[in-house]
Amino acid sequence: MTVNNVIQLNVPPRLSPQDARYGALLASFALDRRTGDDVFWLKENAEVLNILECTGSELSQGALSAHQGFYDTVEQRLSFFPQYYRFLLSITLDLEDLGMPGNKGAQLVDWAVDQNLAQAELSDLQRMEARRLMARRGRDPLPTDSGLNDRVRDFINRSQTFTLPNKKAAYELTHAVFYLSEYGRHDPQLDAGARTSLHFAGLLAYLDQNADLLAEICVAMAFAGEEVPNLWTDWLDRETHLFTVTNDEYVSVNDDYHEFLVCHWHQAVTGAPIFKAAIGPGRMRFDRSDLRSAPLREISECMFRMEEARSGDWTRMRGLMEAQLSPEAMNVVCRAEEDSQFEAFFHGFARVDQIGVSA
Repeated sequence: MTVNNVIQLNVPPRLSPQDARYGALLASFALDRRTGDDVFWLKENAEVLNILECTGSELSQGALSAHQGFYDTVEQRLSFFPQYYRFLLSITLDLEDLGMPGNKGAQLVDWAVDQNLAQAELSDLQRMEARRLMARRGRDPLPTDSGLNDRVRDFINRSQTFTLPNKKAAYELTHAVFYLSEYGRHDPQLDAGARTSLHFAGLLAYLDQNADLLAEICVAMAFAGEEVPNLWTDWLDRETHLFTVTNDEYVSVNDDYHEFLVCHWHQAVTGAPIFKAAIGPGRMRFDRSDLRSAPLREISECMFRMEEARSGDWTRMRGLMEAQLSPEAMNVVCRAEEDSQFEAFFHGFARVDQIGVSA
């Protein structure tokens, strides 16, 4: 008689290095950086999950497991914190679409529609986000607002807005394109004015050496099928690889996490692998390199001091500015001026239209 002495072990599947990094990243945001009753916990987790979902990342159940506790109790959270419904819906829908078993998202969307939560929004952009989120489960929270997209398009088509330093407006521009394109899933059909707006906002972000904003602008341009200047993508690639990640249970999390996330999002849009950083288990801090300058303020102050001598003609202003700017600031300007739209951008940036005073 033959005796079968083979013992079968239930060995969990071996995680790929990429899946292990994703799991460590999600666990750090879900469990180690902040507590779940902190609105900044909601913000951070919504952002990282959104980037993974919209880039088509493949995650195992193990990588998603750090969010199981959130998912199990999300109904109670939404009932008690309806003011955060957009964060809560975003996290839930992304978890399900990334592969977490369950269909709570549809139930939460139905409840949010029944409670008229989108009617509490004052901003058209927030209304657009609410509509985009609930459409993912087949509901429209604003069925009578047929002009919402048109109003948002009117805002992004005014390219003069984006020749001036205004980070809030610039981020609203990028998010409008994200929602109109369903995060790159279809053509947002931008008008020429909106395309110019993206380019002007990108020039401002580059002059400010703001990798966070420039990465979002480049992603929005890619979603719109707009060619992104090589200067911007090359600089963002450099900045992305200069981030440092610190693993320490006592480290402060007042850091550059958002910049880290959107720079890697930009990498994904260009076809490069994402989150190939020194990501490990536990609490993490993300820091951008100190090797940077921010010449935009210096440029603005220089132009303000010129008063009546200020001109919107870049060829006339170039020599005057070169004599007053630091070499570091002028170096950034010299790179930016190679852009074909720089002179048109500079005319608005110079703010030469004077306010007349009646006698």
